[in-house]
Amino acid sequence: MSHADRGTLHLEDARIVRQSAYEGEQFVLRLQAPACARRAEPGSFVHLTCDPSIPMRRPLSIMRADREAGWIEVLYKIVGPGLRALAGRTPGETVSIIGPIGRPFTAHRERPRTVLIGGGVGIPPMIFLAERLCASPEPWRPLVLMGSEIPFPFHPRPSTLVVPGMPAGTIASMPLLEAWDIPSRLASRAGFPGCFDGYVTELAGEWLGSLPSAALAEVELFACGPTPMLAAAAQLARRYALPCQVSLEEFMACGVGGCAGCTVRVRTAEGDAMKRVCVDGPVFEALQVF
Repeated sequence: MSHADRGTLHLEDARIVRQSAYEGEQFVLRLQAPACARRAEPGSFVHLTCDPSIPMRRPLSIMRADREAGWIEVLYKIVGPGLRALAGRTPGETVSIIGPIGRPFTAHRERPRTVLIGGGVGIPPMIFLAERLCASPEPWRPLVLMGSEIPFPFHPRPSTLVVPGMPAGTIASMPLLEAWDIPSRLASRAGFPGCFDGYVTELAGEWLGSLPSAALAEVELFACGPTPMLAAAAQLARRYALPCQVSLEEFMACGVGGCAGCTVRVRTAEGDAMKRVCVDGPVFEALQVF
């Protein structure tokens, strides 16, 4: 069942195709949701009903979307009873979703060196953006950097793709991105093998510092993750004079702009303004927020 709403949002009964569990109570959920899959863009999210017994929906970023096959994937970590109930749902069941919601990322052709920085459950939009860049005829050169203090929601492996300027020993990568021929590197303070020992933004800073000025002029940053990580990404943007887009994560009730419960202060040409993360975002220019 699908009902059009405002020409972009859809209320859809999505069928669970599969649930994949990972360490740290993390799950990747694939949903058959043709209306959402056709319109999803990197940075957009769905507002999802976890269980019929829990009325409040949960916002989850879209990690992948296949327009032809009609499915989307989301990554979530159990936090509270709602997502714990979602983890108990099984293939064949349906969940109600509203989506895709939100303003997506926009890459600019004059900046083909796209650096995608994801932290924790902020990783999904970076994977989605990387996949779309890879599929584009434009000559994008994405680099995906991911950080986590718990095991990653995939099985890392040593990269076969050389990235000049990477700190010695930083070789762990995401196999899916490797299969797409997109270089990736991982960061953690948990001592995981092959990972950079520090925050993912520190890894990004070291790599950016290795670039000559001509290469830096081609870089654009994209980030999603915890607020301190996004603030650090904005600091990198200031230090290296780079454009940077961030996807914010806020608690929200309705997810469609009605309740104004997810507002943040944003700097605009007319002065400071309160913007709703759900529909005015979740993607904003980093220096307008931080």
